[in-house]
Amino acid sequence: MSTLRCVALAIEGAFRLEPQPVQDERGGFARLWCRDTLRAAGLDEARLVVMQTSASFNRRAGTLRGLHFAWPPAQEAKVVRCARGRMLDVLLDLRPGSPTWLRHVAVELDADARQSLVVPAGVAHGFQTLVDDTEVHYMMNEVWRPDCAAGVRPDDPAFGVAWPLPVAAISGRDRDAPDFDADAHRRRWSAGGEGR
Repeated sequence: MSTLRCVALAIEGAFRLEPQPVQDERGGFARLWCRDTLRAAGLDEARLVVMQTSASFNRRAGTLRGLHFAWPPAQEAKVVRCARGRMLDVLLDLRPGSPTWLRHVAVELDADARQSLVVPAGVAHGFQTLVDDTEVHYMMNEVWRPDCAAGVRPDDPAFGVAWPLPVAAISGRDRDAPDFDADAHRRRWSAGGEGR
């Protein structure tokens, strides 16, 4: 029987989901999502409801997307999986008051391993593709709210994220985001409520 393992990451509330596939003469079968397994790992009910799924299609290795998050009152958590290709996925804790505030983790995801990441609300997410034609799938617990959508610059020295490849493609919005200001971030976060 296929099982799913939850491995805690170095950001509070973030997990890597590792399917344990079974193989036979037909091929393989793997469990990618299991409410009971995630509950046992401590994920709350609100983060287990899937309200929207999306996908990004990235033509070139070196494509950089992010780092994106949602301001409170949005509580957008997500599960991210590489469906084709390979990528470096980065999570950055932007929740004031979190014990892992401003810490980031980087995890390589590839389609063959079928692993995914659970990204808590208030944690920024971004990735860089490591090969051409990388496809990324997202499951979110809320419908996207453009009024709460935000991002920080992926190369901001305040975070020290080491992206592995030269940037081949990036949106103007991501590239031109202003320098991170911790005090302004805390004030804006508080204005929307504690998003944890």
